[in-house]
Amino acid sequence: MSKNIEIKLLDSSSVLPQKQHENDIGYDLSSSVEITLPSKEVTLVSTGVAISLPTGIAGFILPRSGLASNHLITLINAPGLIDPGYTGELKVPLINHGQNTYTINKHDRIAQLVILKTDTITFEVVDELQTTDRATKGFGSTG
Repeated sequence: MSKNIEIKLLDSSSVLPQKQHENDIGYDLSSSVEITLPSKEVTLVSTGVAISLPTGIAGFILPRSGLASNHLITLINAPGLIDPGYTGELKVPLINHGQNTYTINKHDRIAQLVILKTDTITFEVVDELQTTDRATKGFGSTG
């Protein structure tokens, strides 16, 4: 099922989010500026696009694995959540975990946008939760 998402290009050279392969889930977001990321600092990078998500649709901004594994550049708040109703520019808070400065060039792919359908839920307070195999075993409990 295809759904249209309204998008506004904030300048004539802004790049539409795009998939690299037909079956990809993430749409690459590109930088709308050239910017230097100092070592060990967070830099807010502009994408030059704004979107309008319909009710029941959430947007998540995720890191790009190539930037993270090759250059130690990732999102400080991964994943970043875009709620319906937010129509401002999508900006990406990148952190440079490396020892050297890193330059993001205009139109470099800097993050991925994933769109998910959501449902409204209500929380039901109970005295006990169902018993499961994992139960209260924490991080790393599955091996």
